Amino acid sequence: MHLEQISSPEQLKKVTPEELPQIAEEIRKFLLDSLSITGGHLGSNLGVVELTLALHYLFDSPKDKFLWDVGHQAYVHKILTGRQGDFPTLRKYKGLCGFPKRNESEHDCWETGHSSTSLSGAMGMAAARDLQGESYRVIPIIGDGALTGGMALEALNHIGNEQRDMMVILNDNEMSISPNVGALHNYLGKLRTNRSYHKMKDEVEALLKKIPSVGGTFANMAERIKDSLKYLVVSGVLFEHLGFTYLGPVNGHNLNELMECLKQADRTPGPVLVHVVTEKGKGYLPAETKEDKLHSVAKGYKLEESKLTETTVKKAGAEPPKYTKVFGDTLIRLAEEDHRLAAITPAMLGGSGMNEFANQFPDRCFDVGIAEQHAATFAAGLATQGMKPVLAIYSTFLQRAYDQVIHDIARQDLDVMIAVDRAGFVGADGETHQGVYDIAYMRCIPNMVIMMPKDENEFQHMLYTGHQFAGPTAVRFPRGAGIGVKMDKDMKELPIGKGEILREGRDVALFAFGTMVSTAQEAAEQLAREGIQARVINARFAKPLDTEIVDQLISEGMPIVTIEEGSAIGGIGSAVLEYVSSQDARLEVKVLGIPDYYVEHGSPEEQKKEVGLTVENIARTARGLTPRRRQRA
Repeated sequence: MHLEQISSPEQLKKVTPEELPQIAEEIRKFLLDSLSITGGHLGSNLGVVELTLALHYLFDSPKDKFLWDVGHQAYVHKILTGRQGDFPTLRKYKGLCGFPKRNESEHDCWETGHSSTSLSGAMGMAAARDLQGESYRVIPIIGDGALTGGMALEALNHIGNEQRDMMVILNDNEMSISPNVGALHNYLGKLRTNRSYHKMKDEVEALLKKIPSVGGTFANMAERIKDSLKYLVVSGVLFEHLGFTYLGPVNGHNLNELMECLKQADRTPGPVLVHVVTEKGKGYLPAETKEDKLHSVAKGYKLEESKLTETTVKKAGAEPPKYTKVFGDTLIRLAEEDHRLAAITPAMLGGSGMNEFANQFPDRCFDVGIAEQHAATFAAGLATQGMKPVLAIYSTFLQRAYDQVIHDIARQDLDVMIAVDRAGFVGADGETHQGVYDIAYMRCIPNMVIMMPKDENEFQHMLYTGHQFAGPTAVRFPRGAGIGVKMDKDMKELPIGKGEILREGRDVALFAFGTMVSTAQEAAEQLAREGIQARVINARFAKPLDTEIVDQLISEGMPIVTIEEGSAIGGIGSAVLEYVSSQDARLEVKVLGIPDYYVEHGSPEEQKKEVGLTVENIARTARGLTPRRRQRA
């Protein structure tokens, strides 16, 4: 049987064990061919081919629940559950999602996108199963990186305490396997899960305790000897102390060893942790040897050469600098001038453009792992001692540190600058990664200053401004490249809470924030051709709002269209409405932002079109306000 004949786990089970390695190779070829066209997460999926095959071969999805932590490694799971034919639409608008999605398949029981959530979700499913008297398996698959997240550690503690049946797969793609150590661990795993062994151990302990005076002492001594040996040879002793039966490490690319270990785990009552060692990018040499293991590849990836196609390279070379490059370069300039600056990232050093900063200032660069809450409070601790920390974090991941931003940074009015990367639409990663809520959830926090540049040149000035400001600031910036403006040689401090008028007009005001400023300028050009003069305002600051500009618009009776690539609820449009209301003014204000639903994956252009953040809709909205203004005149 071949891969194209497998459209469900039931069909996979008809394959003989001897045929499974061939299916694994066909999956790898399919992934390489498919992702070279669409782009997507390559390395992580190449690493879990055998693991995913073994899980679906031995167990019974969708009755049994597989929870893929983070979820970007679930492509093989999707291939084996009837979605192979949908891969040409992967991460495209209205196409196959790059992460597990409950409404996409009955085999996707848990939606992910952020790390370290699978264990908590699995504990909930296991508790529900037992309360409802059902009997399915609950199997979360979590990576070694995601296991560093505080939420995962909290869940491990709870699972170990509850002692419900659950099989946790630790997908460890950082370690290398020593055959001798692996064989020893496999032997100890069989011994510890053998029923006869457990029965014999219990009977011996009971017998020793019956011996007067010395029995208890001998039993305690035997327990100490057993624990000492375990510390000597079993790396999973931490998990044992948390209440898990630890099995492994097992070679995650040897199907026979892997399936035997999973069978042992399935026979073991209570929570079991199976330590599976895999190689990210397995089976494709450029991925195996590349530093990032080709974690993700862009659309148009050229196989065998580990680089983009010639046309894509030429296009990339002609593009303006990416915002992350401007951020990294500016951070270095600031650090050269101020020894107090320290940079913090929760496991996104490369993604945030900080690799060169780390090379130049290793003592002032802190990668704390997938621990956003700790990152924020760590920054606060640095600030209390006179440092000037910069917390570089994606908007979608900053959500995880919300309490710490409120309680530890803003409440203490500490000098922390939060560089909010991936603010706005993120494209193919979809709703789990959209950076569209941070304006709303930070604007209500006292002491916070929130700003966003209209272009990459203003971005460097905002970073400088945030560094000079004494207090908590958030500088938002989008994914991708700038718009190609000239970069000033010297950085300057911007006045806090002051916007700028980019174009004068008497009919309507386009009050735009960040990425939408250039779109508003295009809309103003279109309106000008129709005889409508639109005033274009670069808001710059969502908090504090430039009330002087709004007061001027109120005095002129000029209707306002606010435009932001963020939630329409609680964003800068809400700030303008709140202020206009507080002044008892009668002024028409239309808010253009992201509506009250989750916008799915697609290109940023498609996402903006869906919610009306386009030149045409801005012009249409402004046009609808101007006739009434002219009638009043």
